[in-house]
Amino acid sequence: MAGFEPTQTVSLDALGFFKDTTPAHHLDVDKARSHFPALKTGYIYADNAGGSQIPQEVVNRIADYLLYSNVQLGAGYSVCAKSVRRVREGKEAAMALLNATSVDEIVFGGSSTGNMDALMKHLEAEGEIGPGDEIVVMAGEHEGVQMAWLENRYLPCTANNGLWKKLAARHGIEIKYWQATPTSRDNPFSITHKTEDLLPLISHRTRIVAFSACSNILGSIIDVKEVSRVVRRSARKCGARKLEISVDCVAYAPHRRIDVQDWDIDYCAISFYKIYGPHAAALYVRPPSLRFSSSLLANELVYGCSGIIPYLLNLTPAHDIGATYDWITNHEQTLVQPLLEFLTHPDQRKRGVKVVGDERDGLMRVPTISFMVRGAEAIDSAKLAQMVNQRGGIGIRWYSYNCPSGSDEPDLKGGVARISLVHYNTIEEVKQIINILREILYDGVH
Repeated sequence: MAGFEPTQTVSLDALGFFKDTTPAHHLDVDKARSHFPALKTGYIYADNAGGSQIPQEVVNRIADYLLYSNVQLGAGYSVCAKSVRRVREGKEAAMALLNATSVDEIVFGGSSTGNMDALMKHLEAEGEIGPGDEIVVMAGEHEGVQMAWLENRYLPCTANNGLWKKLAARHGIEIKYWQATPTSRDNPFSITHKTEDLLPLISHRTRIVAFSACSNILGSIIDVKEVSRVVRRSARKCGARKLEISVDCVAYAPHRRIDVQDWDIDYCAISFYKIYGPHAAALYVRPPSLRFSSSLLANELVYGCSGIIPYLLNLTPAHDIGATYDWITNHEQTLVQPLLEFLTHPDQRKRGVKVVGDERDGLMRVPTISFMVRGAEAIDSAKLAQMVNQRGGIGIRWYSYNCPSGSDEPDLKGGVARISLVHYNTIEEVKQIINILREILYDGVH
C-alpha cells in the first residue's frame, strides 16, 4: 500500500517484539495445552474472552455424571446420594474459585446476567433499594452483545451495568458514572478507570457501587481491594446508610485470583465457560439475609465445574490455586508485551492503528487487546476481523461496543477487533497473529 510501508522489514524478533521475559518459575504451556482436546488441532483460539476451551477433566465429569449418577435428587438410595455429593462438589469448586466462606453464599445459574437479574429482583422484593438511593456504575464498560440476529443487526442485551440501570429506572434511582480517562496523549482510545475519578461520586445516598474487575474490551485490571477500601471509607465519611459493592469478575477470572473475603465485597459474578468450564455461572452473595435461587441448571453441568479446580492445581508443583494464578499471570505477560509493542509501534501508529484500552503492558493488563484502524486507509473493524479469520486456522472477534453513559466518550462507532488470549496460548501463536496483521495492514486489499 502506497504511503504506508513499514520503515523496517527485519524479523519481529529482531525488532524486539519478543523479549525473553520468562520468569525463573514458569508455566509449562505444553503441559497445560495437553489437557485440552481442542488445542491438539493446532487452531489458534484467540477469542477466549468470548469463551474458553474445556479441559478433559471437565468433560469427563459431565459424562460420568450422565452415565453413572443421572438420577433425581432428594431420594434416599445410594446413587441419589452420590449425585447429591457431586452437585455439592460443583458448588464447592465455585466457593474455592471465589474464596467464599460457605457454599451457602453461592448461587448457581445458567448465566451471570440471569444470576444478577435474580439478585436485583430479590433486592426489590425485600425493599433493600429504592427512591433516593444512588448507584455508581462504570462508564465505558461494555454491556454485552447477545449473539442473535435480527434484520442483520446484533441484538444488544444487558449484563451487570445494564441491569443496574434498568433497576434504577424502575425506582427513580440516580445513576452515576465512573468515567474512563485516556492514558496516552497520542491516543484518545487508550482509556482506563482511575480510583481518584470514582471517589467524588460517593455520597450519603450511595447504595451500590458496581464495576468490572477486568473489562472484556479494554483488558485493564482494577485493584478491587483498593477500590473497596477507599469507597467504603468515603461512604462512611459521607454517612451513607448502607453501601454494597458488586463486582463483575467474568473477564477477570481466567487471568487472576479472586478473593471476595480479602476484597471485602458483597456480590461477585463469574461465568464458568470463560474459565475452562461448561455454560454455567455462579454468583457470590455475602449478605446472609439474601439467600435465593436463580435459573435451574443441569446437575451434570454443576458437577462438571468441579473439574476446573483439579486442572488449575495441576499446573504448578505446589498444587496451590494462588501459585497457579501467579504462573498464569507471568506467562500471559509474555503474550501481552509483543502484541502491544507491535500495535503501538510508530509504523502502526502511522498506519492508523489505535489500541482501545491501556497501551501499557504490565500486571494491570491482561491479553485481551482491542484495536481499530482509522485514518485515510481505515479498515472497518468487522471486516478486519473477517480478514484475519479468512486466513484460516485462527479465530478472533469483531465486537460491537455498546456503552452508553451520556458522556463525551471517544467515538467507537463500528466497534473493535479483539484478540483475547489466555494461559494456554503460546508465543508462537502471537507471532503468527502479528504476521497476519502485518500482511493485512500493509499488503491486504480492503
